[in-house]
Amino acid sequence: MRLHISGPPSKLFNASIKITGSKSESNRLLLLQALYPNISIENLSNSDDAGVMKKGLQASDGMVDIHHAGTAMRFLTAYFASQEGKEVTLTGSERMQQRPIALLVDALCDLGADITYQKQEGFPPLLIKGKRISKQKVRLVANVSSQYISALLLIAPSLKNGLELELMGQITSVPYIKMTLGLLAQLGIATSFEGNTIKVASAAEIRPVKMVVESDWSSVSYYYSIVAMAEVGSEILVSAYKPDSLQGDSVLVDLYKHFGVETQFEGNSIRISKVANSKENLLPKEKTTSINFNLANAPDIAQTIAVTCFGLGMGCHLTGLHTLKIKETDRLEALKNELTKLGASIQVTDKDLSLSPGGSILKDIEIETYNDHRMAMAFAPLALKTTLIIKDAEVVSKSYPDFWNDLALLHFVMSQEKS
Repeated sequence: MRLHISGPPSKLFNASIKITGSKSESNRLLLLQALYPNISIENLSNSDDAGVMKKGLQASDGMVDIHHAGTAMRFLTAYFASQEGKEVTLTGSERMQQRPIALLVDALCDLGADITYQKQEGFPPLLIKGKRISKQKVRLVANVSSQYISALLLIAPSLKNGLELELMGQITSVPYIKMTLGLLAQLGIATSFEGNTIKVASAAEIRPVKMVVESDWSSVSYYYSIVAMAEVGSEILVSAYKPDSLQGDSVLVDLYKHFGVETQFEGNSIRISKVANSKENLLPKEKTTSINFNLANAPDIAQTIAVTCFGLGMGCHLTGLHTLKIKETDRLEALKNELTKLGASIQVTDKDLSLSPGGSILKDIEIETYNDHRMAMAFAPLALKTTLIIKDAEVVSKSYPDFWNDLALLHFVMSQEKS
């Protein structure tokens, strides 16, 4: 589906949006619920990824296809490896079969798992024969994907002797690791994270507990971008969020102050308000045209921030983006390609992005989404500045199926045609 999109008649917003539960929290809790059935979950994400995860966990043998869901691939690899008597072939889309998984497989095999590659060494699909894992200690390179780490931590309490995980090198996306440990702690499972060593105690059972999933901070990033490009005085109320979030992308609250956007917590909602024109009123004079952010702990909002800067005529230098090369697409190259088509001057390496300030924004440009939900959603707010065509717009269902409907509530003008 190709979606033609332009901004609403008024750039002054006053609206309310409700966002589904966090995909990251949902997938973690679904795996824990499979291990401990007396966990109940409320506000579960309605994303494709959560649906794939839930369906995968119900399998005991045969082919399990997770399509584009990278989190499900990592988490289910660990889950099935630890489930004695289950035997599955875990596979995914063509892109998923290009995304490396050897570090996680090696760690699981070091613990005693039985996993073999079915095509290319180091990549899915995987034949997994579940075993009872009793080894306790394992080492893992820590600077590639925090999902490898979380996959091991999530199965750790179900292992006979728990787990002691030694992380080697600089640790990537620490907030996502702390999210996993925080959820384990809420379930009453003992954990520790000291230096580069994480320990998780074994827990044969846990008490019955209801877990309420906080709404997704990655999804709310697009409303921060909209407010940043809107008129001063614009407000969008979004639920359901909390100030002590486990999600790393909650750093949006601080980062978007640089764009004249303030956040107020009101009950279980946040009010996102445009209080100043970023270049004129908020940033120090020496930084009026460019900003520098290290996003190592929140790489999923890099696309949103880059597009926000481009829309405001600002430059940016974003670092800590090495994990974006192995996402649904190579997100750095994808950003370079699509922003360049719109008129941007941009350079990328394998771990950072530099956008030059200024420049005109071209109109009626077709944005490729590369099977990546975040490409579609990150570029959509730019319709406040120009007219766009989003290719394969339905890809948003991976994490936020209601996105286009919610954008319609803000009076964005959209028309669709089949690709």
